[in-house]
Amino acid sequence: MELRHIRYFLAVAEERNVTRAAERLGIGQPPLSQQIHALEDELGVRLFRRTGHGVVLTEAGESFAADAKRILHDTRLAVENAQSAGRGEIGQFNIGFTGSAAFNPVVSKLIRAYRQAYPNVTLTLAEGNTAQLLAYLDDDRVDVAFVRLGSQSPAGVQFHHIAIEPMKIVLPATHRLAKKRKIALSALAEDPFVMLPREASPTLHDVIVGACREAGFEPIAGQQAPQLSSVVNLVAAEFGVSLVPASVCQIQVEGVVYTDVLGSSISIRLALASRIESTPAKTANFLEKALAFASPID
Repeated sequence: MELRHIRYFLAVAEERNVTRAAERLGIGQPPLSQQIHALEDELGVRLFRRTGHGVVLTEAGESFAADAKRILHDTRLAVENAQSAGRGEIGQFNIGFTGSAAFNPVVSKLIRAYRQAYPNVTLTLAEGNTAQLLAYLDDDRVDVAFVRLGSQSPAGVQFHHIAIEPMKIVLPATHRLAKKRKIALSALAEDPFVMLPREASPTLHDVIVGACREAGFEPIAGQQAPQLSSVVNLVAAEFGVSLVPASVCQIQVEGVVYTDVLGSSISIRLALASRIESTPAKTANFLEKALAFASPID
């Protein structure tokens, strides 16, 4: 039995006349009658009973018509779902992000715009450090990941520019320089720096170390933090000072102050990582939105 046989049957059932059904279907009346007889022979029951004005459904025909309508409906739905999936309009989309990326306003705006444009796509979010997220990307556990862009690009991964953020100094509120609006980084040469381990966030770590070296000193390694929010909390506990992306200033913890760097411009780039070898429609749609929200590169 083919779908066309079901369509033929339903056309005759609705028109109650083989000739009118044939005209509606755009085929000849004799071939349509042959197809209906073949369907009845396959089912082993009579589906129609002839009358003086056409045909009516038998009890078996009534039963078959109800199921036939459902089959056609499910078939149309399957086709529509397949087409929607092919356009990236349904399904699940997995987004990874580093702790620092989560505070950047571009990220929340982009995700909100994507959800509004594709409301039938289910989003799942996974937080991790850069190394974890790139591993997730490689294992297909996430489709894209917001990471801090470093100098190296892992094989099979492409990076799309999102934003460049200035870095801010974060100090304990009791620090001798806490009331300064701007501080030269060299003034912190004797302070321990609270940082994430390099293996967890190589880009952020290298930006901090590179900025200190540029200012003429090697940073004193202080307490290591498991994530960026912990950096702020450890600074509040007077374990040392640090440099953080400007968006992290949203973390308002009692006992810390944020201040600008005097005399130099220190920044860090936020990028969206995706796989090179495969770009499903959902990923392509998200990347298209990302390009619209990305800040220009100076």
